[in-house]
Amino acid sequence: MRTFQLLLRSGLTVTAAAALPLALTATTAGAASGISVSTTGTTVSVTTSACSQNRTTGVWGTGSLLTSSQGSFAEGRKATLAGTTVSQSTAWTSVTPGTYTVIVMCQNASTPAGTQTVIVTRSTTPTARATATASPSRGVMGGLGGSTKDYGPLTLGVGGGLFGAGVIATAWFLRRRAKPYRL
Repeated sequence: MRTFQLLLRSGLTVTAAAALPLALTATTAGAASGISVSTTGTTVSVTTSACSQNRTTGVWGTGSLLTSSQGSFAEGRKATLAGTTVSQSTAWTSVTPGTYTVIVMCQNASTPAGTQTVIVTRSTTPTARATATASPSRGVMGGLGGSTKDYGPLTLGVGGGLFGAGVIATAWFLRRRAKPYRL
């Protein structure tokens, strides 16, 4: 009886431990934003799949880029979403460094499809000199390591001679094996 209770308790503990990650994932997925924001240099772009197209106007929705001093969707820098039924996106260029909030409103909803904060940092543009020094001088050095060393003609000649000797020895062995009565 005591063993049964011990197994029952450990089974409940294992079940609870297995259910915990599922519960945490479910709350995280429910709280997730419906948009994906990324920055490249001074460009901020947003992608979503939450909006549907207005049949009469052809508009998917609008995105707004708000600075930290702006408080509403109307005050931000707006851009119209473009895309397909699978994915809609828009972008803002020449954004100065700072912290911004991106809000996406679908054309058919009064609540936002998503809100996300993004930080734009100063980007450095590579110069022609930096690009020239960054390129490889010896080309691609792939392989298992032997292709990176420059062997001289003596080493290549000895290697070729050993290879040729191996081919001749293999042919002689196979010929001798085919005629076992000869010594």
